[in-house]
Amino acid sequence: MVRKAKLGFSDQATTLVARGTRVTGDILFRGSLEVEGEIAGNVTGEAEAGAQIRVLKEGVICGEVRVPVVVISGRVQGDVHSGEQVHLTATAEVEGDVHYALLEVERGARVTGKLMPATAAPDAEVPETR
Repeated sequence: MVRKAKLGFSDQATTLVARGTRVTGDILFRGSLEVEGEIAGNVTGEAEAGAQIRVLKEGVICGEVRVPVVVISGRVQGDVHSGEQVHLTATAEVEGDVHYALLEVERGARVTGKLMPATAAPDAEVPETR
């Protein structure tokens, strides 16, 4: 049995970019961000604050997304970087590379770009083989 991670969007303070709203410029946030409108700029969530973003079905982000937990049901035009989890729902559209530690993709989601799993730290010691 597969157990889904609890995303807990209701557990934190939530910022909403409502339908019909357009934000131009970069956003740095803590807690949760829900996007139902449009953001033209890069979006960064503070990892130490457990930041999470949810791009709803009508939501659009034109820029890079750097947030620990990412749920996309709308459209992202730019790379997505997540240190924890990315969930692409059936209506998700991503035009860019998706960097992730844990990835969940529903049938119907579209990615035009590369899926890039997290790798070990570059300075991690590799044992010698003889």
